[in-house]
Amino acid sequence: MLHGFLPSLLEGAAVTLGVALSSLAVAATLGLAGALAKLSRSRSARAIAGTYTTLIRGVPDLVLMLLVFYGGQVAVNTVAPLLGHEDYIDIDPFVAGVLTIGFIFGAYLTEAFRGAFLAVPPGQREAGLAYGMSRPQVLWRITLPQMLRHALPGLSNNWLVLIKSTAIVSVIGLSDLMTRGQQAAGNTREPFSFYLAVALIYLVFTSVSELAFSWANRRLAIGVREGRL
Repeated sequence: MLHGFLPSLLEGAAVTLGVALSSLAVAATLGLAGALAKLSRSRSARAIAGTYTTLIRGVPDLVLMLLVFYGGQVAVNTVAPLLGHEDYIDIDPFVAGVLTIGFIFGAYLTEAFRGAFLAVPPGQREAGLAYGMSRPQVLWRITLPQMLRHALPGLSNNWLVLIKSTAIVSVIGLSDLMTRGQQAAGNTREPFSFYLAVALIYLVFTSVSELAFSWANRRLAIGVREGRL
């Protein structure tokens, strides 16, 4: 049915999964930093975080991908000669894709993490400080573990959208699942079969992810009494 293109699709799927996981790490880091900035007492930090989330959520993902890839190459090759590097520098599509998707979803995770931080009762932080803990210790030992439980639904939703959004890396030449599917469809002139195969692979990724997040939710809910009407 796939005319020997299944290994190629699986290689593309591995690239897609690598982009998604790497992007999630970048997004989670930026989201946590953005949430803490929005909740800080610093007016400048709140302004920077607010500008970041507003701009990123207002610009299409594809436009940002092209800006980072092509604009980044122009910027790097403009600065490189000033540093004594005369050869042309090509930005790796994998790196560009990861940084762009991570940067985009960092804005969404900023809001998810900010809401999760606010869901943690402030009295527990105050109790930790009264007990003699420093603010970093309170954040690491008390706030973050509880925040993660509240953030899990938003993190799950953003991950499912992120893994599907990796398809946009095909426009910058990265040989991901979507690119491999397009190539196979063009070679065999059977677009329906190969795009259906691509869709099924994405469905497998999202289904396994939902199972993993469901397990994590049950794990984090241990010892927590759910309110009942």
